[in-house]
Amino acid sequence: MKNIKILPVLLLLMFINCEKVVEIDVASIPPKLIIDASFEVLFDETPATSSTLVKLRLSADYFETEIPTVSDAIVFITDTSNNAIITFSDVNLDGDFSPLTNFIPKDNTVYELTVIYKNETYKGRASKIKSPTFISVSQGDATLFSGKETEVKVAFQDDAEKENYYLFDFTNTSFLALEDRFFNGTPYNFSFFYQEDEITLPANVTLKMSGITKQYFTYFRVLLSQSGQNGGGPFETVPSSLLGNMINTTNETNFPLGYFHISETDTYNIDLKEKD
Repeated sequence: MKNIKILPVLLLLMFINCEKVVEIDVASIPPKLIIDASFEVLFDETPATSSTLVKLRLSADYFETEIPTVSDAIVFITDTSNNAIITFSDVNLDGDFSPLTNFIPKDNTVYELTVIYKNETYKGRASKIKSPTFISVSQGDATLFSGKETEVKVAFQDDAEKENYYLFDFTNTSFLALEDRFFNGTPYNFSFFYQEDEITLPANVTLKMSGITKQYFTYFRVLLSQSGQNGGGPFETVPSSLLGNMINTTNETNFPLGYFHISETDTYNIDLKEKD
């Protein structure tokens, strides 16, 4: 009887003594240049204004928490209709390049973005995509699973003359990419729900609706599914296998990540109230 009682203890000691820490080596991937050039033309303002930052970053290894910035690049836009050059500069040395002169992209014009970094040239082209305006935005009372979500009800009119693709920005932390396949040419209404940890009520938020291309729609949906919604925006963690519309004209094997896109953008400001 005594031997039977002691045996489990001996086995336990054997397993404890055999415990071993296994270290896994994660292969380091050479950094890729990330080009985030998502321009917005705010046509609902008088006069119209624009957000035309070119953000340059470097991809990092999987376990890195900081995204390296790039400030030692040459950045400019070419208006291909007249070969005019718009020069960009990183004034704050934080990787965010802005135009040295007022730049509002025109209708029906192709723009070429050029980035020169470490003696290699990266290029991409884009034209401004039209957007409708919001019909209405209001706070609703519906919830989803937890009962603590905050509903925002959105309505807009789709253009029946073409296929349309939209990107909704709910305060730069939550995004929705939408196509008009099932509501072409009709007024469209939908609800967006903030999770409890995404917003603190009361809150003042600005919603954005941008017209985008089919290619950018596909790209952005994949980007969101792989990188997730995060406070730094989805371009902070671009997957290394997701290619955009920028190419390396010097060395095609050293391809960049990111995208160059120009959108018309409508905005709507709303005060969200605390629930009763």
